[in-house]
Parts: sequence; C-alpha cells; structure tokens
Amino acid sequence: MAEGSDIPERGGLGRGHVPVLLQEAIEFLAVKSAGVYIDATVGLGGHSSEIVRRLGRTGRLIGLDKDAAALAIARARLSAEDRPDSPELTLLHRSFAELRRGLGALKVDGLLADIGVSSLQLNQAERGFSFQADGPLDMRMNTESGRTAEQVVNQIDEVTLANLIYEFGEERRSRRIARAIVRSRPIRTTVELADVVSAAARPMNQAERRIHPATKTFQALRIFVNRELEDLRELLYAAPAVLKPGGRLVVISFHSLEDRIVKDALREGVKQGHYRLLLKRPMTAGQEEIERNPRSRSAKLRAAERL
Repeated sequence: MAEGSDIPERGGLGRGHVPVLLQEAIEFLAVKSAGVYIDATVGLGGHSSEIVRRLGRTGRLIGLDKDAAALAIARARLSAEDRPDSPELTLLHRSFAELRRGLGALKVDGLLADIGVSSLQLNQAERGFSFQADGPLDMRMNTESGRTAEQVVNQIDEVTLANLIYEFGEERRSRRIARAIVRSRPIRTTVELADVVSAAARPMNQAERRIHPATKTFQALRIFVNRELEDLRELLYAAPAVLKPGGRLVVISFHSLEDRIVKDALREGVKQGHYRLLLKRPMTAGQEEIERNPRSRSAKLRAAERL
C-alpha cells in the first residue's frame, strides 16, 4: 500500500498521471495488430488506449469493468481516438469474475488485469472509498448492486467484523477496532469511521505512523464489499481457457493478498502445463514513476505466456 495514502489507485488519470506500469504492461502483452485482447479492468481507459493504438482494423479489444461510471468515461475516451483503421471495440459492464460469459469459443492473444481502485472511485467523496474527504460509507465498485460498507459496518456481528478486518486488512488490532466500531454504531460516513478506528488503533511506533491508522480497515471493508479476492481467483481460474497458445496474461496488483493469489495461480498454472512464466520476480515501478505517482510504489506486475 502506498505510503501516506489510504487506498492504492490503479491509475491516476484524474490527476494527469498515466496508469501504473503502463509501458511494462503493454510490453509484456506483446500486442499484435490483428490480435484480440481483453482489458479486464478497463477503468478510465488508460491501458486500453495504448492497446487500441497498437491494434489495426482487424484487431479487437474487449473491456470489462464493474463500475458503470468508469466504463462510460472509457467509452468516450476510446471513441474519441476513432480512426479509419480502428479495431473493433466491445465494452461490457461486468466483473472480471464473469470473464468467460458470452465469449463462446473465442480465444484471445492477451489478457490484462490491473487490480485496485481507479482514480475516479478514489477521488469522488460520494463513492466512500477514501477518508481524505467526508462521504457516505458506500465503497461499491458496482453501485447498482451489493451491500454497502455502511451496511457491513453497522449490521454484522463483532467477531465477523474483526475477522474480516484481520483477513482482508492484515490488521493485527482488528478485535480492538471491531469492538470500537460496534460501540460507536451507527456509523454513516467515511470520516466518522476513520475517527473511530484512529482512536482505537493509535500508532505505537514510527513505522505505524507512516500510514493513517484507518488504512487497513478501509482496505478490508473495500475488499469484502466488492468480493475482490474471490473475483480475482475466478479470473485466474478462467484465464487459461480463454488464452490462445502464446497468449499473454499480465496482472498488476497492489497489496500482498492480491499478489499472493496471483503468484500461487501462476505457479499452479506452470505445474499443470498451462503457462511459462515471463518473470521470475514481480516487476515494480521505477523511481521516476514513483515520484510522478506515489501510489505506484506498491504495484507488482506478474506475467505469463500460455503454452
């Protein structure tokens, strides 16, 4: 997780930054002009724009995102780049857990997944992802379905709440935090929750002072609300079936829980004869990119080729 920020961000387009590890991701995808590619987390269209520029008239890009607002922005951005030799573009409002739905027998040359929160979600207080500005406790990437963070915080029992904060936030003070949350109910806004957590989990040393005390709790709630780890496992399970021989899988993650799932899935894929690893260790952002976009500090890119 990026030092000094509450949530890792996929890109930074809202602040003039390019998506994290953009050139590296495109390089490992090895985009061919007549190829078919899936951007499983199209977001605001940053990676997709670079893929489209490398595709010709017979190429195709399929973009997925569970956030309808982000998808609308991506559609406008990609449509604005229309040219006579533009590839076929299909944008679908769905989670990447539904990767195979509607694809039929289609096989693709590359699959990209940039896991995390987009700048659109992070920068809009009304979405409830960040405690940098006060807003309702929503945190849903798909605002059309699912439980909100407010419902989770105010309705589930203390033990379950402590367990999810520990599991998804890797927060060792989870029981103390859950107890404080239950005693403070009802909690309606991001700042209210951040204040409750901060009071219950004051930093004890210099290392803990580097990030806000509520960082891990917010991460845990966001992951739980959006089923992020379950969806990631579904994506990785489906990936071998949709990739052509020689097709590339590129995944960018932002915290250890995600990266561990990706690493284990790729290693298992190698054992089963599905993949050849393209990197022995995950690729990370260079100092120049970190200075330009501090949230890239925690990004890890892993890549594999379908056998």
